[in-house]
Amino acid sequence: MLSIIAFTLLLGALAGFLAGLLGIGGGLVIVPALVMLLPAFGIVPAEQAILVAVATSLASIIITATSSVLAHHRWGNVPWSIAGAIFVGAAIGAWCVGYLAHNISGAVLQMIFGVAALLLALRMLGSRTAVGIKPLPGTLLTICISALLGGVGSLLGIGGGALFVPMLNYFSVDMRRAIGCAAASSIAVAVFGTLGYVIAGWRHYQLADGFVGYIYLPALLGIVAMSVFTAPIGAKLVQQLPVLTIKRVFGVFLLLIAVKMILS
Repeated sequence: MLSIIAFTLLLGALAGFLAGLLGIGGGLVIVPALVMLLPAFGIVPAEQAILVAVATSLASIIITATSSVLAHHRWGNVPWSIAGAIFVGAAIGAWCVGYLAHNISGAVLQMIFGVAALLLALRMLGSRTAVGIKPLPGTLLTICISALLGGVGSLLGIGGGALFVPMLNYFSVDMRRAIGCAAASSIAVAVFGTLGYVIAGWRHYQLADGFVGYIYLPALLGIVAMSVFTAPIGAKLVQQLPVLTIKRVFGVFLLLIAVKMILS
């Protein structure tokens, strides 16, 4: 247990920094790492590692994203006028997918997400403007789009930021505000997705073994112990970097994740 906490402290530091810098919640780093660590330490069988990794990632994002949102709010980067509809939609999608997660195969969806992420990354890397030109759609359509993205974010344990940032940027929301709004959406995805994973895994794992549903508490503790401190650092750096530079960094990061998802 001490070893897994030590590894997850380092993991939490990196995940928190990326959450603040890119609004991604940190799940894109946490899930792959836990999928390798949990079976290696004999905590869960390899075939069950993905569910535990996703659930633990989502639980950690509740804390990490909250720290990130508070920092972005202080810098004026959270557009609360549009965050409400996105929050509602993300919550609906995350709850539905989280509750049904143990019945869903993520292989095809992961491939679809990988291809979509690849296209979004190439678009962002090829863009010469800091923001898109299309206006944000109406409230109902925004909720529907957010529900879809929130569901995918919950299924993959990534919090949704990797999806919400390019979507918002496409709809004329500048990168800093898109990152702040995506961090807020990650809270909705994480809270409702976590509840679903707790209910789904309640009969499979016991609290005495360090679990709450599919959530492995020692790993969760290690991650959030560091992420709450490094998320504000990433959020502060957003204020200092040029917007197009942030867009390029996000595009490269999304490209790497897309290639990994497609190949795996």
